[in-house]
Amino acid sequence: MKTFNDLEFKPHPRGSGIISRIKFDNGYGASVVKGPDTYGGNEGLYELAVIDANDQVTYETPVTNDVEGYLTEEDVTVLLKQIQNL
Repeated sequence: MKTFNDLEFKPHPRGSGIISRIKFDNGYGASVVKGPDTYGGNEGLYELAVIDANDQVTYETPVTNDVEGYLTEEDVTVLLKQIQNL
């Protein structure tokens, strides 16, 4: 199982913050970001979106039907495990 510690963050292409994208064997993945324009970024927290096999954000999974914000590293790990179990 992949966890927060497996994420490799890079500078966000929009110029502020950081981003990591990870894909799983089941075709799903996650985009995890932190920055001044993200939910919780100003508090040092992360935002996560589920991505589908086409690398597009999807709102149609049992994990979430929206972007999840205000996440700790532990919260991100919980969601990553749920995505891997889809």
